[in-house]
Amino acid sequence: MMSFIDAHRDAYGVESIGMQLPIAPSTYYEHKAREADPGRLPPRCRRDRVLSDEIQRVWEENFRVYGARKVWRQLNREAIPVARCMVERLMRMHGMQGVVRGRPCRTTVSDDAADRPNDLVNRQFMATRPNQLWVADITYVATWAGFVYVAFVIDVYARRIVGWRVGNSLRTELVLDALEQALWSRTGTEGLIHHSDRGSQYLSVRYAERLAEAGIESSVGSRGDSYDNAMAETINGLYKTEVIRRRGPWRNIEAVEYCHPGMGGLVQSPPLAGTDRQCTTGGDGRGVLSPTGRVGCGSLTQTTGSPEKSGRFIQTRRVCEYMRGQVLSFACRPC
Repeated sequence: MMSFIDAHRDAYGVESIGMQLPIAPSTYYEHKAREADPGRLPPRCRRDRVLSDEIQRVWEENFRVYGARKVWRQLNREAIPVARCMVERLMRMHGMQGVVRGRPCRTTVSDDAADRPNDLVNRQFMATRPNQLWVADITYVATWAGFVYVAFVIDVYARRIVGWRVGNSLRTELVLDALEQALWSRTGTEGLIHHSDRGSQYLSVRYAERLAEAGIESSVGSRGDSYDNAMAETINGLYKTEVIRRRGPWRNIEAVEYCHPGMGGLVQSPPLAGTDRQCTTGGDGRGVLSPTGRVGCGSLTQTTGSPEKSGRFIQTRRVCEYMRGQVLSFACRPC
């Protein structure tokens, strides 16, 4: 307000501006007099100026990592009596903030300006047949090489992961590849409902076009409410608890990819009859790669062959060559 009066006082005058703004002319003149003569400042303002300089000094000397509590304690060690609430107020006033441990990892970045589908599920995660309702979500895994992101597609009726993908970025390709695997492993998706959160990946044009091409209707939950996608969040929790934390630490994205063929039993439900599955077991009952280059148990299937139909998921050749001929560590029933 003071800067506005300074910019327009020559054209309109202080009194005229004061009649339009909630400020008296005497208040403005007193403010300008205090700027010219700091001795006219009230005692609290003078002390705030002194303490602000001391707080700035302590904060700068400690590499700008100290928060209000540590700055307050350091000032008291230096025999500068000050209340903690005053340190917090002055640091907030001058934009000083301590460093925060850890780096936040956001997997849901919503676009408020984008049009989004309605919530067709309304927290009722129930289905009477396969391919009636799918839920999808993204989670992250901390590795030595940085964050790795994992996208899942889950069939609510079978309660199995029908599509997954691991990547080192949150681009649309991550969720699109998981969807392609789910579409390849399941047929008859006409009238299916695909439910997700408001992540920009799921609201992208490419993802919406692929759903429409497969005859799938999109459903999106509300913003900032994990209960609207509770089943997918539960799968993420099981994945972290039963796979990531028990078998870690993880070095890189290849290690995380290699663990996924053993997750067929992550969602406890028998495989559906009549679905496109192929699995080969070794002499000890554990799954191995089949001659076609595919490995699977339940809903998890990988392939390195050429696509036989549109939408078939193609796993990276590097991972499949690494897995070729090796016995995997998951128990598998004959399909």
